[in-house]
Amino acid sequence: MKLYDKILKPKEMTIANGKKVLEYRSRTPLILILILIATAISVKITGFDLSVLMKRGNEFFVILSKMFPPKTSYMPSVWKPLFDTIKMSLLGSVIGAVLAIPFAIIASSNIVKNRFILWVVRLFLSIVRTVPTLVSALIATYIFGLGTFAGMIAIAIFTFAYIGKQLFEQIETVDMGAYEAMEAMGANKLSAFTTAIVPQVLPAYLSTSLFCFEGNVRYAAILGYVGAGGLGLILNEKIGWRQYDNVGMILVMLFVTVIIIEVISHYLRKKLT
Repeated sequence: MKLYDKILKPKEMTIANGKKVLEYRSRTPLILILILIATAISVKITGFDLSVLMKRGNEFFVILSKMFPPKTSYMPSVWKPLFDTIKMSLLGSVIGAVLAIPFAIIASSNIVKNRFILWVVRLFLSIVRTVPTLVSALIATYIFGLGTFAGMIAIAIFTFAYIGKQLFEQIETVDMGAYEAMEAMGANKLSAFTTAIVPQVLPAYLSTSLFCFEGNVRYAAILGYVGAGGLGLILNEKIGWRQYDNVGMILVMLFVTVIIIEVISHYLRKKLT
């Protein structure tokens, strides 16, 4: 940025006591130019064509209109995949949230002082978090076969990585006074942690886990596209057969389910905070 100051020289100002100070030029024009260049490159790479969007964009609303009114007679066929989706989301969220606890503790710089261990654990969490859920679900289907078990594994992996990061950041912001006092009194690290740190992070941890569960129900609905069971399987099938009224029924039931889960989750999270 020193080159920027050489091109656009700072403005010299004289304050009330006679002292001269420099007012540096805003970086906003430079940032806007960089964003415009990045956008232009993105348009070229992705092949974005506004004329195609204007010409074919209305087809989305044509398909959407065919979904309504939903075919209510198809409802009985949706219940089982819907419950499968909820079950694998719930179990995957619980397993991932529990597994994240020890890794989050080891990744907290105020608990573990060894920088190499911190780096290794945080790198591991970052790598796991980088893997898209659809990819991990696809790999799980190759290992464990088609079905909800593979979907549950994919959701557990995502939840583990997400909550692991959130939790170790929460642990690093707690007041360490009580923890250090207990250690000074002779308590071991585990006892000091459970007594002094856990009560401080537990509400946030549970709230984050519930929030993650909400999202997992939505993710689980599309995991069926790679054979991981649940609503995705029948969604893929009905869209392929152009049975949009059945697709509409599936989406309506998923929407109502997500709303119910969100209301319950919001109520519980409000009680925790």
